[in-house]
Amino acid sequence: MNLINHLLISLFVIILISCNTKTSKSVETIIIDQVEEISNQDEKTSYQEIKEEFKLTDDNVIDFLYEYEKSNKENKIRIYTNYGEIDILLFSNTPYHRSNFIYLTKSNYFEGTQFYRVVNDFVIQAGNSDNIKTSVKRQKIGKYLLPNDFNKGHTHKRGMVSMPSSSIDNPYKMASPYEFFIVQKKDGAHHLDGNYTIFGTVINGMEIVDIIASLPTDQRDWPLNNVYINKIEIIN
Repeated sequence: MNLINHLLISLFVIILISCNTKTSKSVETIIIDQVEEISNQDEKTSYQEIKEEFKLTDDNVIDFLYEYEKSNKENKIRIYTNYGEIDILLFSNTPYHRSNFIYLTKSNYFEGTQFYRVVNDFVIQAGNSDNIKTSVKRQKIGKYLLPNDFNKGHTHKRGMVSMPSSSIDNPYKMASPYEFFIVQKKDGAHHLDGNYTIFGTVINGMEIVDIIASLPTDQRDWPLNNVYINKIEIIN
C-alpha cells in the first residue's frame, strides 16, 4: 500500500471518529495538505526523471539541434588551457555543428578533457581524455554522430576548426560530435578538404596552438604532459 492510500484511509477513519469535533477539521486539513504535498512531490520527481532520461541519439539529434539553434545563437567561444587561451568563431553556415558545440559547452562537457592528439606542423585535436569522467559525461548526453557538411566554402587553412569522423562503421564519414581539431600547419592541411566538416576558425590565440603543437608526445601523439581544457566559455 502506498503512502497516499494509507493517508486517505487514515483521513476517513479520523473523520468517522471525530466528525463532530472542532479538532477533526484541523486533523483533516493537515492530512489533506500532506496528501497534496506528496502528490506534488511525485509529479516533480516524475518530471525530473523524464528530464534526466533524455539523451541524444542518431534518431533525434537533428531535430533537437534544429530547435536548439533557434534560441542559442552564440558563435564565439574561449578555450582555457594550462598554456593560455584560444578564441574561436563558430560558422553560422554549419548550424548543426555550431549548435552542437554550443550545447556541449553549456553542458560543461569539455571541462577536464584534453588535447589528446598533437602533431607538430599539422593539427592539435581535443575533446577526449583517458579519465572515466569523460565517458560518464558522454553516456549522460548520448551516443550520436553528426552528418558531414563539407560544401560550405571552407578549407582546412591554418587556424580552421574541424570535426573528426568516427572511425567505427562510418562509411559516410559522419562527424564525431564530442571532438574537434585545429589546423596548425602554416600552409594548411588541404588534403583533409572534403573529408571533415570545418565549423569554425581561431580568431585569437594561434600562438597557444603553436605552443601545444610543439610539445613532446608519445608514440600515439599524446602529449607526455597532459594538456587539459580547464573550461570552455561563450564570449561576446
